[in-house]
Amino acid sequence: MTQRRITAFGSSRILPSDPGYADVVAMATRLAQAGWNALTGGHQGMMAAFSEGIHQGGGHVRGITLERFPTPPGNHLSEEVRALDFFQRMQTLIEETDAYIVLPGGLGTLAELAMSWDLLAIGVLEPRPLILYGETWPPLIEAIRSQCVMSVDDAFSIVTCCRTTDEVLALLEH
Repeated sequence: MTQRRITAFGSSRILPSDPGYADVVAMATRLAQAGWNALTGGHQGMMAAFSEGIHQGGGHVRGITLERFPTPPGNHLSEEVRALDFFQRMQTLIEETDAYIVLPGGLGTLAELAMSWDLLAIGVLEPRPLILYGETWPPLIEAIRSQCVMSVDDAFSIVTCCRTTDEVLALLEH
């Protein structure tokens, strides 16, 4: 059976001392144990937490890192692919996956979410789960719902907010 691959988007600035870091490691460990491999941006923060958890759970982590930044030591990558720029990196992370999980993050994470979401909404990509993990996303999604004009009427049916690992696993099982 071919293992499925999930792309994780998230902040590079969240430190290992943050409680959210340990939560993401634990969640990713369970995902790997459930048969998921990972694609990450390969750098610090939430990307490192997700990579660490997938590695701990016995999964394979492909890091799509940027040429302009050094690869951090101890990043738990099984394999590294160096992208020339942000656009090449984002394209790989968006296209070469079976699902997405959007972890707490900032503007870069928001850009990755927006691009993935829109490409799914307009049918450029085959349908796949787009999971927004944690407390960060529900208020932002509500603001988008009330303030933005979406490219398609059913755009909000594409995203699912999950607050727990059990919710993520249940969604991915379907």
